[in-house]
Amino acid sequence: MSKRQNSDVREVYRRLWAYVAPHKLVGLVAVLAMIGTAIAEIGMVWLVEPLIDDSFVARDLETARWLPFAFALIFFLRGVTGFATEASLGWIGRSVISSLRKEVFGKFLTLPATFFENNSTAPLMSRLIYNVEMVAESITTVVVIAVRDFLTVLAAISLMLYHSPSLFLFVAVLLPIIAALVQVLGKAFRRYSGRIQDSVGEVAQVSNEVLNANRIVKIFGGHDYEYERLMEVDQRNRQQHIKLIYFKSFGAALTQVIFGVGVAFVIYFATEMSTKSTLSAGQFMSFFGAMMLLLQPLRRIMNVNATLQRGLAGGKSLFAVIDEPDEVNIGTLTCERVDGRIEFKNVGFRYDEENLQILSGVSVVVEAGKTLAIVGQSGSGKSTLVSLLPRFHDIVDGEILLDEVPITDYEIANLRSNISLVTQDVVLFNDTIANNLAYGQLRNCSRSELLQAAEAAHILDFVKDMPDGLDTIVGDRGVLLSGGQRQRIAIGRALLKDAPVLILDEATSSLDSHSERRIQEALDKLMQNRTTLVIAHRLSTVEHADQIIVLDRGIVAETGTHEDLLLQNGLYAGLFRMQFATESPESTA
Repeated sequence: MSKRQNSDVREVYRRLWAYVAPHKLVGLVAVLAMIGTAIAEIGMVWLVEPLIDDSFVARDLETARWLPFAFALIFFLRGVTGFATEASLGWIGRSVISSLRKEVFGKFLTLPATFFENNSTAPLMSRLIYNVEMVAESITTVVVIAVRDFLTVLAAISLMLYHSPSLFLFVAVLLPIIAALVQVLGKAFRRYSGRIQDSVGEVAQVSNEVLNANRIVKIFGGHDYEYERLMEVDQRNRQQHIKLIYFKSFGAALTQVIFGVGVAFVIYFATEMSTKSTLSAGQFMSFFGAMMLLLQPLRRIMNVNATLQRGLAGGKSLFAVIDEPDEVNIGTLTCERVDGRIEFKNVGFRYDEENLQILSGVSVVVEAGKTLAIVGQSGSGKSTLVSLLPRFHDIVDGEILLDEVPITDYEIANLRSNISLVTQDVVLFNDTIANNLAYGQLRNCSRSELLQAAEAAHILDFVKDMPDGLDTIVGDRGVLLSGGQRQRIAIGRALLKDAPVLILDEATSSLDSHSERRIQEALDKLMQNRTTLVIAHRLSTVEHADQIIVLDRGIVAETGTHEDLLLQNGLYAGLFRMQFATESPESTA
C-alpha cells in the first residue's frame, strides 16, 4: 500500500472514531466488560490443570469440592460480561449510525441543485442506508478485536509461557506468518468492498427507476429490458461478493492450516516432554487449551478484516458526500417581505466550463407587482432563467437584483422565503393533503388559512368526496391523486405561502380546460400585487401579462406586450399562430 493510501486510511479512521468519542462512558463499560470476558475465558483454560492433575490424577478431594463452584462462577462472569459487551457496543453502533445518517441527510439538505443533477438518487440512498450500516459495524467490531481479542490473546500467551516457554516457541513462529497474511488479504478486502458498495448503488438505481416508472415499463413493454438490466448489475454485485467470500474463506482456511502445523509440532514435542516428566497432563491440557483459545481470535481477525475494509470503503464514500461544498451562502441581508422589483442585468449561465452557454446577455426589469411572461421553444432556457432567482443555480455572468439589491447579498433562506414556486413537475410527499399544503415553514398556519387556500385553489371540489377530507394520504409522490389534483395542491401551497414573488413554471399544464379556467381565476387573484414570473407553453394564458419576453437559444429575441409582439410579426407571432391553428374552439373558449 502506498504512503498516500495509508494516509487516506488513517484519515478515514480518525474521522470515524470522532463519532465514537462522544460515547466514552458507554465505551468504558464495554471495555471493562471485554476485559472481564478475556479473564473469564483464560480462567476456564487455567482451571483445566487442577481439574486433571489434582482432581482426576491425584484425586484431591479439596480441589474437587471447589472446582465446580469456580467453573460456575466463571460461566456466570462470562454471561454477564458478554451481555454488557453486546449491549454497550450495540448502543454505540446504533448511535454512530444515527449520527452519520443525520449528518449525511443534513448534507443532502444543504447541497446545491447541481450536485443532485450530476449524481443519481439511488446510489446516494445506498450510501445513506447501506454504507452507514457497514461503517458502524466496522467500528464496533474493531473495538471487540482491539480490546477483547487482544487481551484474550495476551492472556493465552502468558498462560502458555507460564506452562512451557519451549513449547510456546512453536506457536510464536506462526503469529508473524498469520499477521502477514492478514495484511495481504486486507488490500483485497478493501478493493472488493468498494466495488460491492458501488454495485449496491447500481442495483438500487435500476430498482428505483422501475418502481417510479412502472407504468412506462408496462406500456412500452420494458419488462425484458429492465429484467436484463437488473440481471447485469446483480451479477456484478454477486461476483464481487463471491470474490470477497473466497478471500475470506481462503484466509480462514489458510490460518487453520498454519495453526494446525503448529499444533502438530506442539503435540509431538509435548509427548517427548511428558516422557521426561517435565510436563504434566494437566499442564499440557491447559497449554493446549490456551493455544486453541488463540484460534478463535485469529479467525475473527481474519473475518473482521473484511468487515473493517467494508467500513473503510463505506466511510470514504460517506465523507465524499459530507465534504462536498454546500450552497454558497455568504449573504447576510434579511428582509421580512421584499417589494418584489426584479432585474436581470446581462445574465449569462452555463452548468460548467465544458457545457455550452445556456443563457447569454439576458436583461429585463420586472417592476414590483407586475407580471413577466417568459415564452419560447423547448430548450430555450426559460426554466433555467427562473431557477436563477431563488439561486437553485448561481449565474456565471451579469447580476440579478431584487429590490435593487444583488440576490447574493440576501441570506439564502431569507431570499427563498420571499418566493413561491409552482412547477409542471409537482412534488408531493407521502402525507396528507393538509400537510402537503402546509409544508415546511407553513406548518404553523391556522386551519382557517389552510381552508381559504384550499378553497381558492379549488381543492375542496375533490376533497369533499374523500372520506378523510384534507387528511387523506396522497401516496408516494401523490400517486393516489390525478395530475390535475396534484397541481391544485401545488397551487394551494403557493397561495398559502403568500410570498411577494411568485414563479409559475407551466403551472396549469396538467389541467383540463374546465379546471384550467377555474385555476386561472385563482391564479389571477394570487398574482394581484405580486411580482410574477410565468412560464407557459399555452400562449393564451399569458396574453394579459404586463410584459412578455421571447427566449431563443438563451438570448432575449423579443420583448413587449402581447399586442406589441403580434404586431412585430416575429417569433412570438409565429408561435401564437401555430398554437391558434392547432387548438380546437373548445380549448380556446
